[in-house]
Amino acid sequence: MEIVPFGDSALLLRFGEEISPVLSASARRVAVVLEAEPPAGFVEAVPSYASVAVHFDPALARAEDLALEIARRLGRATGEAGPPGRLVEVPVRYGGADGPDLPDVARLRGLSEAEVVAAHSGVEYLVYAMGFMPGFPYLGVVPEAIRVPRLDSPRPAVPAGSVGIAGAQAGIYPAATPGGWRLIGRTDLRLFDPARRPPATLAPGDRVRFVPCA
Repeated sequence: MEIVPFGDSALLLRFGEEISPVLSASARRVAVVLEAEPPAGFVEAVPSYASVAVHFDPALARAEDLALEIARRLGRATGEAGPPGRLVEVPVRYGGADGPDLPDVARLRGLSEAEVVAAHSGVEYLVYAMGFMPGFPYLGVVPEAIRVPRLDSPRPAVPAGSVGIAGAQAGIYPAATPGGWRLIGRTDLRLFDPARRPPATLAPGDRVRFVPCA
């Protein structure tokens, strides 16, 4: 693992460069330790695929001192399992107006639309990270048989609840936004509500299973 500057008020803890449940678990364990016993100046720890962004208040801590303190605590983190992720079922209407790219995914992979749906809904996905907008989960991994690249040109508007795939990743758009992922379905599940605590339905470490519905 390495610790590098991440702007003037954050550090980035890197565990590797691949999509891996093991690296993701390491990132979550470190985040749990730092949140449980925050060092001086600590603001929050945000785990991702294989890294943790540690945000701090530069008026209360120096990056160099915080990096040393984090390194000192890493041995403790290796024994922390962290909170268990939940299994969340997401009902999805596949194809048609809700999944306009499903026919193209099937064509590109030489499958029927039903086979794409079966492959997509036949596995559990791990929530590796949250971004690029509040509540958006980055899920992995998409079965090899249905992996397709992003669209050449992003859509100017993707409806809220759209379920998309891009390479080995799957995701769900919590709100209407531009986007370039291949849309194969849509859910009515509300993924982000600022009035809730916590506001996001999913969190890193949770598991998702997509359930076809009418």
